[in-house]
Amino acid sequence: MTADPTSPLAAWTDRLAALAPALTVAERPFRAQLTVRVSDPSAIEAMGSALGVAFPPVPCTFTSGAGPFGAVEVLWLGPDEFLVVAPPDLQIPLEDALRAARGSARGSVVDTSAQRTTVVLEGSHVRDVLAHGCSVDLHPSSAPVGTCVQTLLARTGIILQVTGEDRFTVLVRSSFAGYLAAWLSDACVEYRT
Repeated sequence: MTADPTSPLAAWTDRLAALAPALTVAERPFRAQLTVRVSDPSAIEAMGSALGVAFPPVPCTFTSGAGPFGAVEVLWLGPDEFLVVAPPDLQIPLEDALRAARGSARGSVVDTSAQRTTVVLEGSHVRDVLAHGCSVDLHPSSAPVGTCVQTLLARTGIILQVTGEDRFTVLVRSSFAGYLAAWLSDACVEYRT
C-alpha cells in the first residue's frame, strides 16, 4: 500500500493562514509541469493547438486557457524554453500530446512536475511583501497581469507570474518551499494589523 503524497507546505497550513489579512497564501501542489524546449515556429504552433492554448509569443509573459487537458498555462521562460502547467496527474498524456505535436522538429519535452510546488499569493499588500525580497519591479506599469519572470525571491530561485491586480503565483522548488514560507511569515509582520 502506497501512502498519499504530502505537499511541500503541508506543515505550514496554519502558519500561512495566520498571515491574513495581510496576505492570503494557498498552495496548489502536485500540478503537472512540463519543460518544453523548441524553437521551430510551426512546432510551437502545433504544440499550442494540441493543448488548446497558444504558446506565448512575447518574452516574459504567459498564456492560459481551457482545452482538452483542462485549465492549462504556458509560461515563456527563455527564447526557446516554455513551461506547461496543468492540473495534477496529466503529465503522461500531456507529454505524449506535446511530443506528437512537435513532430520531427528539434527539441525536448521533459516532465518536471516533482521539481516545484505552486503557491498563490493574494492581498492588497502582496506587491509590498514581494518587494522585500525580489529585485523585479512589480509596479503594475512594469509588471502587468500576464507577466512571467524567473527571478530570485529571498535568494530562492522562483518563477513569478502576475495573475491578477493583487494576485501572484510563485513556482518554487519543493525543497525550498518551507524556507519561502518562513520568509513570507517574516516579511508580512509589518502588514498584519
